[in-house]
Amino acid sequence: MSKTAASVWGNCLSFIQDNISEQAFHTWFEPTKATKLDGNILTVQVPSKFFYEWLEEHYIKLLKASLQKELGKDAKLIYSIVMEKKITNKDPYTVNIPSSNKEKVLKQELDAPLSSNKIKSPFAIPGIQKLKIDSQLNINYSFNSFIEGETNRLARSAGKAIAKRPGGTSFNPLFIYGGVGLGKTHLAHAIGLEVKEKHPEKTVLYVSMEKFSNQYQSATRSNNRNDFVNFYQMIDVLIIDDVQFLSGKKGTQDVFFHIFNDLHQRGNQLVLTSDKAPVDIQDVDQRLISRFKWGLSADLQIPEYELRLEILKSKLEKGGIELDPEVTTYIAKNIKTNIREIEGALNSLVARSVLNRKEITVDLAEKVLSDLIKNQRKEISIDYIQNVVCDYFKIPVEKVQSKTRKRDIVQARQLAMYFSKQYTNASLQSIGTQIGKRDHATVLHACKTVKNLAETDKVFKGYVDDLRRKIGIAE
Repeated sequence: MSKTAASVWGNCLSFIQDNISEQAFHTWFEPTKATKLDGNILTVQVPSKFFYEWLEEHYIKLLKASLQKELGKDAKLIYSIVMEKKITNKDPYTVNIPSSNKEKVLKQELDAPLSSNKIKSPFAIPGIQKLKIDSQLNINYSFNSFIEGETNRLARSAGKAIAKRPGGTSFNPLFIYGGVGLGKTHLAHAIGLEVKEKHPEKTVLYVSMEKFSNQYQSATRSNNRNDFVNFYQMIDVLIIDDVQFLSGKKGTQDVFFHIFNDLHQRGNQLVLTSDKAPVDIQDVDQRLISRFKWGLSADLQIPEYELRLEILKSKLEKGGIELDPEVTTYIAKNIKTNIREIEGALNSLVARSVLNRKEITVDLAEKVLSDLIKNQRKEISIDYIQNVVCDYFKIPVEKVQSKTRKRDIVQARQLAMYFSKQYTNASLQSIGTQIGKRDHATVLHACKTVKNLAETDKVFKGYVDDLRRKIGIAE
């Protein structure tokens, strides 16, 4: 039986698959296709120039061994590289390059004029021959201005470790999550800035998921998808802010999945931020969610009093503002939601003092911040919900927090979880932790149980309606 290009390459692929990981084979070899066999010369089509470079750099010995096994010691490999269509070409075209000719090809840019085939970067600095990336980092968001406290220590420590050895720790990806104004973006920038300081040879890029998605859509419309993918695969430390905006965007999810895989396999660092824990992000492919959990997920929680006080002192020192310690203490004790609110409260107080030419006193702080503090007190917490539920059923909070499986206790616990999910921005994981140290799956089950019982059991529906009224008028 005579050999064909397909049969030879099929045998080579079987040999290669036995010698590399399943994921590597799926990523780098499944998209290839044999197109021609001429004696001992096999032509294999690859999806892009980047594929060709990657195979030559990482799998050349394996490719050589598999081909020689099939075609003898004089076997040769030619890559047929799919190129994107250009202005002068209505259709995609291919360029043939012999194996082990990589250096020569990289100096030429594949048979096409230099200007027409360069990777297009939305962040490239014009006029520089070598591709140089504008990192998009904010120099004001450094580790020096990110105050450490109990509620952010894990995330900050992991960020510092990554800055020392990007891609060299077990925190890859680092997934930072938490509510609005708790410092996720600040920490992400701080990591990038310190990487650039300690490893100037590394290419660092910060980009929001919204911008990433818009760039991908633009690249798709202009038939530059390969350029888009190739560009992001060149980044050593990729920082993506607000990854929850992947929700519902299937095309963006697919391309980000492949970019994520490629960077992770090569040991490049990924830092991701979100307002939700990975398990709570809706409408995102599970294969992506599982990858978000590969490294470390670290949450930023509402800052404790000591941290709020330190943040205020830092802001005052930076702004050259002198404030009575009693006023500083008053703000720290009463503005509790997030760092942004603390900054806003301080700015409002200073502005009112300057406009009215009044000294900043505790009395002035009480007047200026009264509305803000009143609104904060109306905010509903998980603790408040637990107390309302326990008071309603005349059950001690300790019982709900315990491991007991008594029916009435379980019911109260599930209702507390259900209303915490409805009335707070806390993640399922955070709710479970605060209500008896349960996991996110228990909270999800509780929410479904309460919803089902409320639809089928009139007595239980009465409990739900009563509790909703009680929680809804929280002061």
